[in-house]
Amino acid sequence: MKTPDEQSVASAIIHLMRDVVYREIPSHEVAWETLQRHRGRVADHFAAIGIDVVVDETEGYAYLSTREAENGEDPLPRLVRRRTLTYNASLLLVLLRHRMVEFESTGDDGKLVLTRDQLVEMLRVFQQSSSNEARTIDQADRTIAQVAELGFLRELRGQPGAWEVRRILKAYVDAQTLSDFASRLNAYAGADSGVSGTAEREPT
Repeated sequence: MKTPDEQSVASAIIHLMRDVVYREIPSHEVAWETLQRHRGRVADHFAAIGIDVVVDETEGYAYLSTREAENGEDPLPRLVRRRTLTYNASLLLVLLRHRMVEFESTGDDGKLVLTRDQLVEMLRVFQQSSSNEARTIDQADRTIAQVAELGFLRELRGQPGAWEVRRILKAYVDAQTLSDFASRLNAYAGADSGVSGTAEREPT
């Protein structure tokens, strides 16, 4: 029989394998506290299979990151399968990251929440002009759903159409990526560039 500490460590390990752990989410409280008390034990478990446990105390989240192979080693299989992103999904991630930078520059340390209409409008600026409004909105909704499935957006409970931008996005879209992509946005505006990317449920 496991001791209480062993049980909590096992629970935190399973939680990390399923999703990002957030300090602010009540259902994640035990896993987060376990990472504070037993981070070394949790990290040792994953280290054996080439996985790092990344804990961002400032932002309040923790996730798993695949360690890069070194010294000619064969890379280990990835814990999370990469998924190809559409151009619109890649674009929305960068636009959300840019909006987060603006939000944080105001000194507000709360949650960045955007409405569905705001998300649709953010995408519309960079989509091909179309007389079919319903098609444009449907495409935007599919993009929002894909980004939400990846864990970067969360619809607020009891507030349909209100989406929280998850802080884990900061670990996926860094300042350099934001800068590089921003320099090309004008070229993409109004054109179907076909640009795509890859993403995982958590950053790697």
